[in-house]
Amino acid sequence: MSEMKGRVTIPTDVDVIQETLDLAKRWGADAVRDCDGTDFPVELKDAGMKVYSTYYTTRKDNAWAKANPDEIQQMYVMTPFYTAAADTLRIRLMKGLYPDMLTPNCRDDIKRWWEVVDRTTGEVVNTSDWSYEEESGEVVIKSEPFHDYTVSFLAYIMWDPVHMYNAVVNDWKDVEHQITFDVRQPKTHAYTMERLRKFIADHPYVNVLRFTTFFHQFTLMFDELAREKYVDWYGYSASVSPYILEQFEKEAGYPFRPEYIIDQGYYNNQYRIPSKEFKDFQAFQRREVAKIAKEMVDICHECGREAMMFLGDHWIGTEPFMDEFKSIGLDAVVGSVGNGSTLRLISDIEGVKYTEGRLLPYFFPDTFHEGGDPVKEAKVNWVTARRAILRKPIDRIGYGGYLKLANEFPDFVEYVESVCAEFRELYENIKGTTPYCVKRVAVLNCWGKMRAWGNHMVHHAIYFKQNYSYSGIIEALSGAPFDVKFISFEDILENKDILKDIDVLINVGDADTAQTGGEWWCNPAISSAVKEFVYNGGGFIGVGEPTGHQANGHFFQLANVLGVEEERDFTLGYDKYNWETHSHFITEDVKDKIDFGESRKYIYALEGTQVLEAEDKEVHLAVNEFGKGRSVYMSGLPYSFENSRLLYRAILWSAGDEANIHSWFSSNYNVEVHAYIKNGKYCVVNNTYEPQSTTVYRGDGSSFDLDLEANQIVWYEI
Repeated sequence: MSEMKGRVTIPTDVDVIQETLDLAKRWGADAVRDCDGTDFPVELKDAGMKVYSTYYTTRKDNAWAKANPDEIQQMYVMTPFYTAAADTLRIRLMKGLYPDMLTPNCRDDIKRWWEVVDRTTGEVVNTSDWSYEEESGEVVIKSEPFHDYTVSFLAYIMWDPVHMYNAVVNDWKDVEHQITFDVRQPKTHAYTMERLRKFIADHPYVNVLRFTTFFHQFTLMFDELAREKYVDWYGYSASVSPYILEQFEKEAGYPFRPEYIIDQGYYNNQYRIPSKEFKDFQAFQRREVAKIAKEMVDICHECGREAMMFLGDHWIGTEPFMDEFKSIGLDAVVGSVGNGSTLRLISDIEGVKYTEGRLLPYFFPDTFHEGGDPVKEAKVNWVTARRAILRKPIDRIGYGGYLKLANEFPDFVEYVESVCAEFRELYENIKGTTPYCVKRVAVLNCWGKMRAWGNHMVHHAIYFKQNYSYSGIIEALSGAPFDVKFISFEDILENKDILKDIDVLINVGDADTAQTGGEWWCNPAISSAVKEFVYNGGGFIGVGEPTGHQANGHFFQLANVLGVEEERDFTLGYDKYNWETHSHFITEDVKDKIDFGESRKYIYALEGTQVLEAEDKEVHLAVNEFGKGRSVYMSGLPYSFENSRLLYRAILWSAGDEANIHSWFSSNYNVEVHAYIKNGKYCVVNNTYEPQSTTVYRGDGSSFDLDLEANQIVWYEI
């Protein structure tokens, strides 16, 4: 494949055959794919392109699902909280849920697998004190007046949530609801392997089976109006059934409770500090899913096909940074790229031959409509993804959706043509190279490597007001010249020497979340290990409410290290005098007011701390020295080029290495320098769509001035 074409995948359909060929030529595509709601035109099988086929292991076979209703997939659902006003309370299970998607499982023993909880006391209601009326769909509870109650119940998934989402977004009419069946169960397991072999035999022109993904959908529920009600891209709620749970009980050695999944209605979302039982369940699911996924991959290989996994949809149990994943034997992973963090979520995966990113926007009518501006979204998507590619490249790019929609926007088609060409140029320059890393940085949270790059996500790369000030840190790191790892508190407990392999430790998020750790900081083995790390010369950066948990006379459990504390009303009687702000190395590139995002309120500085920014007696940025080490506190840091520079300087300063700032460095924070010293090259990148001027500093401190065109990359030999 010449440099002028290749490494690009495009969607197709039966009514856009010539358009597919035309676009493949313009974009240099060497692979073509179908999508949910499209069909591959056999006329293209000899077009000289690799053919991907989207393969659904759990749906698109309603005949089987209807014939085996006992092996339809299930999920745990909790009702809203209801307050009893008398000694009897009636709770309708399906209130607020889309009736065509879920139906309660009354086939299995509800007294064993359902759970009624008195949420006022936290106690489980005895099974003799409640009953279910199937006709009315209500649970009848013998209640304590003015106590709150919930019901946790198993429900069959009668309409696959992703298929439902696609149907709603694209306004599909008269489409049969695809039922989700459970490949983990015996009959469906055996049938699935036969079904896969038949599909391969019936589609000899297919080169790559793109599994979407394997067996369990992330948690996604819709309300009565077919709107998203609850979504958690990492959720495990839809990976349960009595068959699976009985297996878990045998392995774990203790009975399963619905609450291990329900978690008070939070469904163990990744902001929750995970319980031992939930982590046990996740580990069990990873092992079991990996075994069956390997069976399917082995069949593909036996039949001379490649196996690719889509990092999304039904990927629960195939956590790509955990050890079990490598045992599956996949050839490739593909996923949606919403920003730099989601690109690293794909490109950092080990144990596959190649990785591929689906750039945004998808060719869906939510963007491709009259008055829509897909070029704007594509530009933002590419410039953020490109930063991450320059640190750890994916091997291929592509798009998904409906080609006919994209063809109606010639300016979009033209822009993507330039993106494809630029990606190939990037790949030729950096594949197989080793990027220069200024420092070793570790993000500390409850999940560690399991949630690497995604630790502040809720629904892929969707914006949330409550977390963008924290996810900005992760996004900045995704394209920064640092060796980044993600570690957990358990990692430190197992071996505190893990901290010797890093220069700077980052703890970012709200108090009492999995991102900051909550009660973990009350474990002396954790707090002492981190204090020792900083005292001996390490760097610590806390963002938001780092180490936050009210205990032992502190809210910030590492207040003495951070040099700041949060006022929780308990220390109002203590006067605070340290409000004067200082100029500093960290803020030297700041031109305007620093954007701290939503920020945190009521932060004050302890004696000896240097305040760098404060407003209305609320500290937003401060630095402190602790022993031989240094710490930096930030109240928040949304992603921007200016803030990325601020974080860069903060890491360098906290590591005690500010003297080396003029090494592979740009004076203009809109421009970045990426060096590949072992390979004898470096590049200078304009991250904006406007011309920029900068002074470029080489590794030896020598410099030159450079003018760059909009979005330009210039490559140099060292």
